[in-house]
Amino acid sequence: MRAIDPSASGGPEVLAAVERPVPAPGPGEVLIRVAAAGVNRPDVLQRKGLYPMPPGAPSILGLECAGEIVALGEGVDDALAGQQVCALVAGGGYAEYCVAPAGQCLPVVAGLSLAEAAALPETLFTVWTNLFERGFAAEGDTVLVHGGTSGIGTMAIALCNLFGVGIVVTAGSGEKCAAARGLGADHAINYNTEDFVEAVREITGGKGCQVVLDMVGGDYLPRNLKCLAEDGRHVSIAVQRGAEATIPLFDVMRRRLTLTGSTLRPRSTEFKTMVADELARTVWPFVREGRLKPVMDRSFPLAEAAEAHRRMEAGDHIGKIVLTMD
Repeated sequence: MRAIDPSASGGPEVLAAVERPVPAPGPGEVLIRVAAAGVNRPDVLQRKGLYPMPPGAPSILGLECAGEIVALGEGVDDALAGQQVCALVAGGGYAEYCVAPAGQCLPVVAGLSLAEAAALPETLFTVWTNLFERGFAAEGDTVLVHGGTSGIGTMAIALCNLFGVGIVVTAGSGEKCAAARGLGADHAINYNTEDFVEAVREITGGKGCQVVLDMVGGDYLPRNLKCLAEDGRHVSIAVQRGAEATIPLFDVMRRRLTLTGSTLRPRSTEFKTMVADELARTVWPFVREGRLKPVMDRSFPLAEAAEAHRRMEAGDHIGKIVLTMD
């Protein structure tokens, strides 16, 4: 099979298609003939040698894919054979075939293309577990999400709209802010021309927001805490501006703030299966009704994976970038 399995770290140019053996599904796993795979920022970090793979993960890039199940491992329900699914995987998505735990697969429903399906798992699992489970976002809350036009940001907007949560996002240009508002963000702040702390204070009438979902880290963290209401929750999911920050501890104590965060990729198959079950019950009905779809930016053929990464690193995309096996 063709796959993107770079032999060395480096720039996008290392992402050349190579031949690799088709993997075999183990117990509890399925083999997917991949139609499309999502491109995510951790893929870029892995390509650069900055994101070590979890033990046992394939060196082939790609954390999500969609396609048809063509083989079953031991113990997997025979009914899954031939089904179209999307799946969250620990690696291996950038290939014509990919092994996935059966419990991390969700069905591709009518009206959802395979490219759209491939763009769902990584951001959906991430936003659900962090914003709604760790951050306890609930109907009537207001949340602040940085990177409002990223895959994570656009998924956060969609889920907040479905569950009655007010959402404020930041983005780096007037055009991106307009795009975020067009997708359903209640407010969009241009972080290059506005102080987002002051903007959130004004938007919330001085009360602050209940949750901040942060992928920036570094010097944003103390500023984020100023955006929180009393008893607010700060959830870190990435550290694009640094992994260390100064925290005003007395302010955390005085306002009873909670700081938490997580990384999804190293979590166990059991945990991810539990999340998939929750999503099947709570979110997938909206997918079936056509009320939840990923925001799609561009698709590239597998052979142009380098161009897909260049687009992601340029930061001009709005929504998800995918690779197709055509």
